[in-house]
Amino acid sequence: MLVLLVGAGTAAASAALLAAHGGGRRAAPAARRPSRVLAQRRRPASALPGALLVADRGNNRIILVDAARKVRWLFPTRRDLRRGVHLNYNDDAFVAADGRHIVANEEDAHTIVSIDIRTHARAHLYGTPGVRGWSPGLLNTPDDAYPLANGQIVVADAYNCRVIWIRRHRIVRQIGQTHVCRHDPPATLADVNGDTPLPGGGVLVSEITGSWIDVFDARGRLRSSFRAPVRYPSDPQPLSGGRILLADYSRPGSLVVVSRDGRLLWRYRPVSGNGMLDHPSLALPLPNGDIAVNDDYRDRIVILDPATKRIVWQYGKTDVPGAGRNRLDTPDGMDFVPLDEHGHAEWGRVRHPAPVAPALALRVPNAGTPSG
Repeated sequence: MLVLLVGAGTAAASAALLAAHGGGRRAAPAARRPSRVLAQRRRPASALPGALLVADRGNNRIILVDAARKVRWLFPTRRDLRRGVHLNYNDDAFVAADGRHIVANEEDAHTIVSIDIRTHARAHLYGTPGVRGWSPGLLNTPDDAYPLANGQIVVADAYNCRVIWIRRHRIVRQIGQTHVCRHDPPATLADVNGDTPLPGGGVLVSEITGSWIDVFDARGRLRSSFRAPVRYPSDPQPLSGGRILLADYSRPGSLVVVSRDGRLLWRYRPVSGNGMLDHPSLALPLPNGDIAVNDDYRDRIVILDPATKRIVWQYGKTDVPGAGRNRLDTPDGMDFVPLDEHGHAEWGRVRHPAPVAPALALRVPNAGTPSG
């Protein structure tokens, strides 16, 4: 058993990912002697070294929660609701590069909206509320609407089977053929649910049917495509060395790390008890090396130490949906937000692509057997 320290700056991680999937030189095989690095890994003072922006789907709200489980920002407030400002089935929430807005995709309402962090003003970005479709201006179950530094928004238009880039209410770029749902990238895609941006304009895509993971470069060229060892791949995240972390949106759910060719390297999959996941939708590497997980159907966010495979922090009471203190209802998306020394959100430091965890320690087998 060796320890895989997965992480680097985002640019380095992305370059490694694209190089690995584009015919780059393979790294030398790891030594077979057990490593002692894992024993030297120290647990940080807090499992959450900042705050999590949570898309609390069942409550139609977005909250910012810190390590002490204090809600530091909330939308919509009671005042917002009295003014008629609200959310509809918000599935994800990501901070824009300007540090002043949050972009949310209202999946079942088929729309993408922007929220002003200070004023709580809501702006419509794309889609017609309550109308699914594939003609211009319409979406069909949009997922993972990431705001990019260039002002565009990349979104997985799930059942239109395409990944699109939107700017000023227009589609400016696309992978896949609209409403043609077949795995034949880059020409066509099956139903998609993940579109994690990579530095330089590339994107990491998950296709539901067939459990495919696709890596595209900035020109939309396919660099790699493989079947993930899960039933329902969700929201793949790039790690160093071409490796990929993703969730299995199933019951019992799992988290996996796969190699550049889809080989299973690490897995978390308890089948019962408090550790079991029920339809986890996102596994997000944190700066301290832990993994935050949306455990959707258990109504909680958990943070997992990947070295010990133990839950070290939780927000939400397991299997008890609610809207009060320490309660969630089907949380389905999140973003990491740094805090300053006074506990104030540093919204302007959030970027997409987000930084990859600098030291993600995983127990990885030496002889090809997945770490279960």
